[in-house]
Amino acid sequence: MDFEYDDEQRALREAVRDLLNDAYGDWEKRRDASRTDEGYSTKTWQQLAEMGVLGLPFTEEDGGVGAGTVEIGLVAEEMGRVLAPEPFIPAVVLAGGAVAAAGSDEQRQAHLPSLADGSALLAWAHLEPGGRADAHAVDVKASGSGDSVTLSGTKEPVLFAGGAAAYVVTAALEDGGTGLFLVDASADGVSASAYATHEGGRASKVVFDGVAAQPLGQGGDATEVVARLLDIARVVAAHEAMGAMAMALESTTDYLKSRKQFGVTLNNFQALVFRAADMYVQLELTRSLVLWATMVLDAARESGDSSDVADAAARASLQVATAGRHIGQEAIQLHGGIAMTAEYRVGHVLSRLTALEHVFGDKRVHVAALSKGLEEYGEYDPLP
Repeated sequence: MDFEYDDEQRALREAVRDLLNDAYGDWEKRRDASRTDEGYSTKTWQQLAEMGVLGLPFTEEDGGVGAGTVEIGLVAEEMGRVLAPEPFIPAVVLAGGAVAAAGSDEQRQAHLPSLADGSALLAWAHLEPGGRADAHAVDVKASGSGDSVTLSGTKEPVLFAGGAAAYVVTAALEDGGTGLFLVDASADGVSASAYATHEGGRASKVVFDGVAAQPLGQGGDATEVVARLLDIARVVAAHEAMGAMAMALESTTDYLKSRKQFGVTLNNFQALVFRAADMYVQLELTRSLVLWATMVLDAARESGDSSDVADAAARASLQVATAGRHIGQEAIQLHGGIAMTAEYRVGHVLSRLTALEHVFGDKRVHVAALSKGLEEYGEYDPLP
């Protein structure tokens, strides 16, 4: 199993890293971006578009470059290293991914090129108040058929819905299953109230009251499409979390090497070094599992057999939840009181890791998913 990146992938990583370091290498710039109405830097978002990053998952016919999960994960990891607040996962991976997977030719041409070039934003409206992190919609219901479908119900949280040109909405169908729909953000019957999230992002409560909606593609039950998109998002989010964890470890080791107590730097105290070493072990365990899950997704894309994708995404997410909590808390404790200040980056790492842990299903969800197949596990290796 080869975990090494090729030359093109390394070049992509370096280009994205340079751009994001210019944008957010100074922590104050990230704080300034999160204070805006959008919650992120529209300038940086446009620069990512010009680099081709926003079109990575889409085909060349749809205005993208047709990259795989490895390249998308590389971008997410670099965003995690600087806690970049841009809505890459909800807008590109989920909303754009849904249009690419289920939309008609006309719908893909209407929305994906403008998403890829940064001129329009799509919002992913799937989570519901009190709902679970699965592929089914319950509260928002679809009525009618064909061109006369209407949606009613509430979605919350809808990440970075402010400024979106359209929503990609999941809704319960009258005859069962979950459908995918496009809704114009300015349509009659749509009301959205935005608020800041604890890690500095933006989310909205969006109420649909008999809103006219356009089914994606031929319409009908799209539960499997939604489930696949959520699994992809879990693996991409694991990459972002991995970048945040790496940054937390680097900040902590730098601090231990520079902060003095009793006339010597903290790295002279063996107990503290052991705790930093445990952080490193957790990060490397996470890296191995996340890269393996990424390879499972790419193998499934090539073979068309996605039977192992959900399992791989759940395993990676479970490890990220465990390691993220451990590394984030240790980083704060080893820094001491300074880590609890709003002006210092480390405390915000734990906040972001906590958000990533919960937004696509928490630890209990992944344990429950994996336990369903417990009796069937023997030797498990979905990669040839």
